[in-house]
Formats: sequence, C-alpha cells, structure tokens
Amino acid sequence: MTDTSHHITALLDQQKQLLDELLLLLRQEIAALASRDVSALEHITQEKLTTLQQLQDNDAALAVSDDIATHKSAPWFVQQVASLDAQLNECKTQNDINQLTLEQSQLTLARFKTELLSSRGKAGLTYTSKGKPAVDSKGKGVKA
Repeated sequence: MTDTSHHITALLDQQKQLLDELLLLLRQEIAALASRDVSALEHITQEKLTTLQQLQDNDAALAVSDDIATHKSAPWFVQQVASLDAQLNECKTQNDINQLTLEQSQLTLARFKTELLSSRGKAGLTYTSKGKPAVDSKGKGVKA
C-alpha cells in the first residue's frame, strides 16, 4: 500500500470509530429519554453534535484525498465503504426510533397536562388561539 492508501485507510477507520461512538450515543439517548434525564440528554446532544461535526470533517478530508478516485474501485475500499454505509443506516434507524420515542413522550405529556387542567374545573378550562388547553385564571367574580 502507498502512503495515500494508508492515509485513506486511516480516515476510513476513523469514520468507523466515529460511527461506533454515534451509535453508542444514540443508545444512551434513548435510555435518557426513557428515564426522562434532562441533564443527560443535554450532555448527549452536545456529544452528538461534536461527533457529527467530526464525521463531516473526516468525510471532507476523504473527499479531497490524493488518488481517491483510483481507490474507489479497489475491492478493499468498496468493502469498507459498504460496511460504513451499513453502520450509518443502523445509526439512522436508531435515530428514527429515538425521534418516535420523543414524539410519543411529548404526546403523553400533552395528554397528561390536558387531564390536569380539566380536573381543575371545567368552568375555568379554555383554549388558546393555537388550540392548546389553558386555565382561565380571571376568577368567577370578573364581569365584562
């Protein structure tokens, strides 16, 4: 292998390591969502952003590498890229699961909020201009 081959192999190996880190962070994220650990979610989000930036930077370095066009047809390169694509698809799937979990959690909280508001008395329950339930806090003694 030439020096450029070693450089490209090192970049591909780094991509694999970064995708491993991203998948681990996504799995930690769903655990934090399940336990409703806001501080852990904030920390994981920052780490995800850093890892995604590193992936993007590494990808850009690969794109401008010398002789990348000649290595694209090499069997070892094609195999490594296919492995990275499979890993990336796994990250995307886990991210979709996390998104669905978050959306379901938000819906559950919205329903719980509506139930709490309606239990305070139907007379004071109103809706905002966006259709969200709210409690009218003006009291019964106010006349227009």
